[in-house]
Amino acid sequence: MIELKGLKKNFGRLTVLDDLDLEIPSGQATGIVGPNGSGKTTTIKSILGLVKPTDGEIRIDGELVNNRWEYREKIGYMPQVARYPENMTVEELFRFIKNIRGDQPSNEEELIKHFGLESELKKRMRTLSGGNRQKVGAVLSMMFNPDILIFDEPTAGLDPRSSVQFKKKVRELKDQGKTIMLTTHIMSEIEELADHLIFIVEGKIKYHGPMDELLNEHKEQRLEGAVAKMMEEEAA
Repeated sequence: MIELKGLKKNFGRLTVLDDLDLEIPSGQATGIVGPNGSGKTTTIKSILGLVKPTDGEIRIDGELVNNRWEYREKIGYMPQVARYPENMTVEELFRFIKNIRGDQPSNEEELIKHFGLESELKKRMRTLSGGNRQKVGAVLSMMFNPDILIFDEPTAGLDPRSSVQFKKKVRELKDQGKTIMLTTHIMSEIEELADHLIFIVEGKIKYHGPMDELLNEHKEQRLEGAVAKMMEEEAA
């Protein structure tokens, strides 16, 4: 379980996370939605240790992780936009990351085949299309079999077939009991993949719970309609 308690993040006078209390259950997929600038990415980066909170605690499996780094080995992260060494080939990048991780077992060969990257392995990163760069990010996030996976707008730039392949793999990981966090503006993807939903506005949690309860509460059949109603209520 991932627990955030009293999490705050200020950038100067701007408050991005405002006393956030949150529990993300283990072994389930949780979707995080909210307007642009609501604090979704800052929440993720705080969990990853890429942003240092102004105040509050972050615990993973009950262990306080503030100012620590070892816990990151449990996490696979796929950012919306990733930066890679542009002169490396794809296979050199995978080998480089494996060397950094030492003797940890990896399953990149199975993932390369799943995402259809075999023909891209000899190409330099700077020559790849946006979609193939996303596939490389997907492989990197999953290749060390982490317990926690965090995907930030993961299907951006993917063609329909690749998007289907990605979602198939996420469902497999969920069936294996992985803890998954997903942010996306495509509500149908969250409907397909997530069990729980977190709705953030201006750094505050406005809803956290099962997807079906939210739909029943707002008398909607689709998540897009329920989220639109919540946004209208916040703007009123």
